[in-house]
Parts: sequence; C-alpha cells; structure tokens
Amino acid sequence: MPGGRLTQQDRHRIAAGLAEGLPYAEIARRLDRSTSTISREIGRNGGPGRYRPEQAHRATERRARRGTPTPPSASRTPGAGQAEDEVIEMAVRMGLPKMMARVFIGLLLSEEGRLTAAELSRRLKVSPASVSMAVRYLIQQELIRRERDERRRRDIYVIDDDTWYHSMTTGARQTLEAAEAAKAAAKLFGDDTPVGRRLARGGTFLEHISLDMLQSTERWRGLLS
Repeated sequence: MPGGRLTQQDRHRIAAGLAEGLPYAEIARRLDRSTSTISREIGRNGGPGRYRPEQAHRATERRARRGTPTPPSASRTPGAGQAEDEVIEMAVRMGLPKMMARVFIGLLLSEEGRLTAAELSRRLKVSPASVSMAVRYLIQQELIRRERDERRRRDIYVIDDDTWYHSMTTGARQTLEAAEAAKAAAKLFGDDTPVGRRLARGGTFLEHISLDMLQSTERWRGLLS
C-alpha cells in the first residue's frame, strides 16, 4: 500500500528500475511512493550500484525485529547536543510550541527519519502523553505522517523530504484563508470606512503573498527529489 512498508516485490521492482537506468523519481512513480522513500531505501542498502533486493529485504526485516535503536547520548558527536538545542530554539521562534518542536527535531535528526512513540519518549526523555499530544499536532500541520505497522501493532511517525513541501503549502493555505477572512470582514465594515480599507489592504497583501508562495513551492518541489 502507498505509504506502507516496501514489500519484497517492491524491492525487486526498484532493482529492475535501477538496472534500466531510471531516475529515482520515475521508480517512485511506478511504485506509487515518494521519491524520498526510494532514495532512502537505496541509500541505506548499498547505493544504486550495489543495491540487491533480497539482501535489502532481509536487512529491513532484521531492523524491524530489533526496532529502531535509540542512540545513547554518550555516543553523540561533540557539540551535537548543543546544535540540536539551537535548532529546537529556532523552531520555537518560528512558531512551534516547545514540545512539538522537540518531537519534530527529534524525528528530523534521527538516522532513518522514522520512530515509534516509545522511541521518541526514550530519546527525548519525556512522557508518552507528551509525545502523543505533539505528534497529533504535527500530523495536523502535515509536518510528519503516521504509518501503521500492522505486524507489530504500532504506529510509526515519519519525516522525509516531502515534509518541507507540505509544511510550506500548509502555511500558505492557512495564510490564504486568513486573507479571505480579512477581505470578507472588510465588506461587512464597508470599503469606504477606515476599518474596511485597513482589512481590505491587509487581505489583498496576504492573498498575493500566499498565492506566490504556493506557486513557488510547486515550482521548486523538484529540488527535494
């Protein structure tokens, strides 16, 4: 299923696509997957020249049985903790609540970009309830997505290259809604009143900015492939 785990058949189709010399984006299209999923799959299993579907499938099954390991803080490279804190603070300044920012950055800086709620709780040293609240918010904002591991009956939270695209388009759509609300309010107050003119000007400004953002996001989306 699109968005679920890659099957053994999927991996054989990836290998066939590589043998044909297809770009990652075309392989992803044929499998109905995101380009980042294909890129990550190939990258973690030897790269395009050494990708072997059977070996890749066995390695993935081993990782699934083990679960994604949470790296101990002692193994972090010098300065990594400080760098992570600085990125979290930047995300907070951009408008993310602190716990949501910690979960988002925790996923962003994890090796595979995918962690369970339990792994996030251990990694961040916070309660499962805090993680649950944060992932709900991040999913609503389309900053992360949820995948279901039916075999192990658990949810996995995922961040990939498409995150940047979705976060920009979500923000632009919200700004466009604000623009439409401001313009509607301007009509209620009257275009010839000071309040109406102020709301109309603000709504028009926000409308143009959000439409430009949506067009620019579509134009440059290919850079994420």
